[in-house]
Amino acid sequence: MSNSSSQWGSPTASRRALLIHGMTMCSNSWEGLAQLLVAEGFFVVAPNLLGHGWRRCTDYRVSDFAEDLRPYFAMDTSYDVIIAHSFGGPVALSLLPFLPKTKETTMILVDSALELTKEQFNGQMNVFLNWTGNVRTPAEHMAENPSWSRRDCVLRTLGVVMVDPNTVEIFRRNTWSFSGLLKNIPPHVKITVLASDPKFSNFRLEQIPNGVERLNAKVFTGIGHWIQYECPEVIMDAIPLPRAKL
Repeated sequence: MSNSSSQWGSPTASRRALLIHGMTMCSNSWEGLAQLLVAEGFFVVAPNLLGHGWRRCTDYRVSDFAEDLRPYFAMDTSYDVIIAHSFGGPVALSLLPFLPKTKETTMILVDSALELTKEQFNGQMNVFLNWTGNVRTPAEHMAENPSWSRRDCVLRTLGVVMVDPNTVEIFRRNTWSFSGLLKNIPPHVKITVLASDPKFSNFRLEQIPNGVERLNAKVFTGIGHWIQYECPEVIMDAIPLPRAKL
């Protein structure tokens, strides 16, 4: 397992969660959601993806990012829940073949665009270049996103600062079409797709294949791309948790 990760809770906890961040983020950016998970009895692990958290990036295919996370599944290590945001979504889906078959796993994709046109793809590359070339301060993030906590604004800035600029090659080395990975969900995995308001996102329900077992999707009106900052409770609601007996 890479040393470039963040952990919360006790390693002896009965449940485990793996959190996979998106582009220009870092493992620490999950702090708020991780604390909610710890309160529910989880041990939480969040790796820094290649090119993030001061890690260098020389391999730029999505499959390379997934392969880099294979050590987190060493010795049949399993997770009750895997949560992936944005770019982390295609990475998480690429991990499906490596999930231990003896463990029921819930995978939650948080506003992950699985299909992008060439125009949208180029637009996302320009956004990356703008974010990394003109790093916003926490104060600027707070002004633009009044629903975010100060902590999340600081972590958003930190994530951008720690990105390897060469990671922009992701946009030049991949064709952005990953919805097909949802057509072959293993029988021990359930996937929930949580999407922001289409006004704020490239995600569309049409990207989700119809009639696939163990797959559902929800769209949240009025919520933007950073669901884990704006409304983390909708992510928690998607996690199967033991309920108190009445």
